[in-house]
Amino acid sequence: MKRVRCPKCDNFITFDETKYQSGQSLVFECPNCQKQFGIRMGVSHLRNVQKEENPEEEVEEEGCGSILVIENVFHYKQVLPLHMGDNTIGRYMKGSKTNTPIETNDPSVDMLHCVINVSRTKSGRLKYVLRDGPSNTGTFVDNEILGDKERRVIEDGTLFTIGATSIILRAAPTS
Repeated sequence: MKRVRCPKCDNFITFDETKYQSGQSLVFECPNCQKQFGIRMGVSHLRNVQKEENPEEEVEEEGCGSILVIENVFHYKQVLPLHMGDNTIGRYMKGSKTNTPIETNDPSVDMLHCVINVSRTKSGRLKYVLRDGPSNTGTFVDNEILGDKERRVIEDGTLFTIGATSIILRAAPTS
């Protein structure tokens, strides 16, 4: 099952994507606000919209790893790529400064919840440093809450939690 978001009221509409082919156009009518809108299967414009909303940010596509958002009652599984520098993680909202947004209805995830900074060590390996936003509900690593100014180095497979949302870091493969 897939979900699409109404562009007018942000209501989610769920449908079975297995009944449609890649490239096929679908038209939906939001049951909440009666807005009609269309989508094309297999094509995501979210990254392009984010680049348009934040044109001053330079996105490097050099494989800096990703985060895996584990599915729960608030959202579906998501894989979000990371880039060099600060990756601000939070709930998606049109016009927000979050450059790694999570599509979620989780009210305990702030719009700017936490930050993963990706940098290189002197030996050239990628280093991932997690810090809280600051957020209202905190950021947890290994069931320990991060302090206000605390930074934690995390590695591939590290599980951290923001609100009721669990996320796993997937580091870029070393070459």
